[in-house]
Amino acid sequence: MRVRTDDEVYRVDAVWLGPPKATFPWRARYVAWGVGIVVFLLVTAVQRQVGFGFDVINTGWGFVITIALTRFICSRISHERPLSSVLAMWVRELTAPRETTAGRGGAASAARVRVSPHRPRKRHKGAKRASAATRSQHRRQQDRRQKEVRGVRTPA
Repeated sequence: MRVRTDDEVYRVDAVWLGPPKATFPWRARYVAWGVGIVVFLLVTAVQRQVGFGFDVINTGWGFVITIALTRFICSRISHERPLSSVLAMWVRELTAPRETTAGRGGAASAARVRVSPHRPRKRHKGAKRASAATRSQHRRQQDRRQKEVRGVRTPA
């Protein structure tokens, strides 16, 4: 079952068929003529920058590319979505803030790893225990190491 809209006014496109008694064989909206002229100028400028000369063949290909791009652009616009809103949406899409995908920091860092010039050795059974000052210093070093590891996220 088809539901007909009540927007009969919008079904009529504002088109220019050409001069009286010499109409074009195609229908093009006014906006398509404007878009086509701008696209043709851009395509011609790009062709010149790339290095193509201004001759019949290159200009013909410029017309073909212009027609294809104009049809593509005009298929995206209508009375409900005018060209100005499509351009504004395109600009907002390009300038919208994006989520950063590159990670900052890392899971592990060797920046605070201490390197000792000599190897650690086992304590002898008869050796004295460390004094209170060296024990508190050792605890501070352990606390510092634990704090370094606390903020590290594990990969999910």
